[in-house]
Amino acid sequence: MRLALLVVLLLAAGCATADVAADTIAAAPIEATPTPEPTATPAPPPPEPTVVPPPAVTVGAEVLADNSFAALDGRRVGLIANQTSLVRGEHLIDVLHNAPNVELTAVFAPEHGVRGNIEAGLLDDTVDFSTGVTIFSLYNETRQPTPEMLEDVDVLVFDLQDVGTRFYTFISTMGLSMQSAATAGIPFVVLDRPNPIGDAGAAGFTLEPDQLSFIGQYPIPSSYGLTSGELALAIKGERWLPGLDDLEIQVVELAGWSRSMLWPATEREWVPPSPGLPTFESALAYPGAVLFEATSISYGGGTLEPFSIFGAAWADGDALAAELSSRNLPGVTFEAVTFTPMPIEGITEDPRLNGETMFGVRYIITDAAAFDPVESGLHVLDAFNRQAAQLGITDFVDRPQMLDLLAGTSRLRELVVAGVSADDIIAAWEPDAAAFDDTKRQYLLYD
Repeated sequence: MRLALLVVLLLAAGCATADVAADTIAAAPIEATPTPEPTATPAPPPPEPTVVPPPAVTVGAEVLADNSFAALDGRRVGLIANQTSLVRGEHLIDVLHNAPNVELTAVFAPEHGVRGNIEAGLLDDTVDFSTGVTIFSLYNETRQPTPEMLEDVDVLVFDLQDVGTRFYTFISTMGLSMQSAATAGIPFVVLDRPNPIGDAGAAGFTLEPDQLSFIGQYPIPSSYGLTSGELALAIKGERWLPGLDDLEIQVVELAGWSRSMLWPATEREWVPPSPGLPTFESALAYPGAVLFEATSISYGGGTLEPFSIFGAAWADGDALAAELSSRNLPGVTFEAVTFTPMPIEGITEDPRLNGETMFGVRYIITDAAAFDPVESGLHVLDAFNRQAAQLGITDFVDRPQMLDLLAGTSRLRELVVAGVSADDIIAAWEPDAAAFDDTKRQYLLYD
């Protein structure tokens, strides 16, 4: 009985507690959860401005502009220029046209034109679309400025990126234009630019008088190791062209360049000086590889590696690569390659051996500073010639006159055809190269 009463009392107490709790909950005010104030996201800090350091080398055109064209102040200017004639990305034609203290009255176009987009062929006179200034062609029947072209010119300025080889026509244009300036009694100013392959010493045979042409104007080796400005001084000083004794010549020098520099060390963008040299690598190989223009095989025209790959339909690339690599040439080895020359827009419309499969070798440059393009090119020529002879191919050198013009002498062709080794041919031209290195010392502007 007592136990039952205890249970009843406990149940009653529990219910009362639950009712009180319920009443308490019901009576408690319901407070809304406050909405937090929105927190503003701080704006990101502005990006640090990108500071592009200037290149290691300042070219003559930029030095001239930095000095407010003082060397040309108050004069009417005739300018020999192309797409390489840039002042920090702006064409020198436009920079001169906008300069307040000079008047650009004439522009002269070398081979491939002022904009450098003409693969081959003669040029006509035209008008510059940007400035309205007349552009006179120096790559037609006329190869140097005439007195009529210079009537309104007080000073003739040369600004072309050369590649350091005798057969590149820009230096012929320079010398012939120096003659024109001398005849007109006006100064000649060279805005200097780097020799992209530096100066590791001259190489190749010296041009002989009977090989004089537009691709060979001066008695210098294939690769001569001078800037355009230095070469201009030598052309006058050595009297390699007549009529220059009274010419007033000025070189606006480079800043930051030294003779050991190859193009990459200049930290400047490579602007192709002609469609056939789209890269520095092609320009580096060019002084020796150009000899293949006089042969029946491909030197890589119609590919993205001109003057760096070589081939023929009949060649054994593996054998050539093994033979050339065994010669242990400094700075380069070789690998077999198969390629097909094809048209490339803006570079070549109809390359030699267009559409034919070629077998041959590719340069693998392991040390550009040690690589000798003239000697290496001769070794490649020698290896192909020997393989052609083994196969009974007799037209390997199918343009003998062109080979003589490029080599500057018939001696190279005669030695190659006679089967003289590449090393012996190189030894034959070393006296020429050494003599030229002695001659050029008095004209050096840079250490």
